[in-house]
Amino acid sequence: MPAFERYLSVWVALCIIAGLGLGQLLPGVFGFAAGLEYASINFVVAVLIWLMVYPMMVGVDFTSLARIHERPKGLIITLTVNWLIKPFTMALLGVLFFEYVFAPFIEPGTAGQYIAGLILLGAAPCTAMVFVWSTLTKGDPNYTLPQVSLNDAIMIFAYAPIVALLLGVTDIVVPWETLILSVVLYIVIPLAAGVLTRLQLTRGAASVAEGEASVARFTGRVKPLSVLGLLATVVLLFGFQGEVILERPLVIVMIAIPLLIQSYGIFAVAYWAAKAWRVPHKVAAPCAMIGTSNFFELAVAVAIGLFGLNSIAALVTVVGVLVEVPVMLSLVWFANRTRHWFPEEESAIRQPSRKEQN
Repeated sequence: MPAFERYLSVWVALCIIAGLGLGQLLPGVFGFAAGLEYASINFVVAVLIWLMVYPMMVGVDFTSLARIHERPKGLIITLTVNWLIKPFTMALLGVLFFEYVFAPFIEPGTAGQYIAGLILLGAAPCTAMVFVWSTLTKGDPNYTLPQVSLNDAIMIFAYAPIVALLLGVTDIVVPWETLILSVVLYIVIPLAAGVLTRLQLTRGAASVAEGEASVARFTGRVKPLSVLGLLATVVLLFGFQGEVILERPLVIVMIAIPLLIQSYGIFAVAYWAAKAWRVPHKVAAPCAMIGTSNFFELAVAVAIGLFGLNSIAALVTVVGVLVEVPVMLSLVWFANRTRHWFPEEESAIRQPSRKEQN
């Protein structure tokens, strides 16, 4: 894992400080940027989000879906956690903490925004960073790739309905047009662009390995744009949130607490399920990681589209970025030290017969 990505939380923290300072020094600049929008979609943020998402989408190979039947146990666990458990536990934690536990410490009427930001994070399973966590735990790349591809395909159709359902349950009015437009802008279009780019890069390759090498070289060149887009978005968001945060710095701690509980809790559910089902570690580790990590780029974009640049919901999604990297690195450490809990290979569960040995 490159040092820059390993210390992503440090760079995010520095950008938070920069955003807070610049927001106070240059309020006119941030006000101008906020005004560049149409149909609740901010143009500046849209460009930054595309810079973040596009390099990730180039790495998605939908042809890998033909191999999803090869490791059905890990796939079943991941899909169950991602789409039937995680969004709903995040909504429950949001209601518990911001309607009850933290209610005396937040502004009246703002609980819904905190809950909405948490829901937007919880309903978006991770994509690109899963490859990093999988590599650090010696995961099987032939398993991780179809997992990510399938989750991206499901996200196109499931993200908007799940978010709308949970926001509706928490009595938050859902502007369907903006929600669907956000999904199209930040999932469908970048994914289509990534697929087309991938086809162009692999066209004419003498072998699959040569084509994948071409894709890897391209994504390596454009990946810095993704990180820069993320950091610039953080500066922008905290520039707008400066007054709220400076007046009440504990708001960051309050947001982080349910996120930490959710992350470690979801990992525990997926990891222990994989252990109980005797899934090999090289499948079990990425299987748990993909459910624990979030597609925070999408969550940030949708929060801005639905609630605005200077909304509490947008702030919550950015705090998710700050929390996620150290949490995931701690889970990588744990997964690597519990490798002996799992069978090495699925075939190790079944002993060959004497006839097969002969």
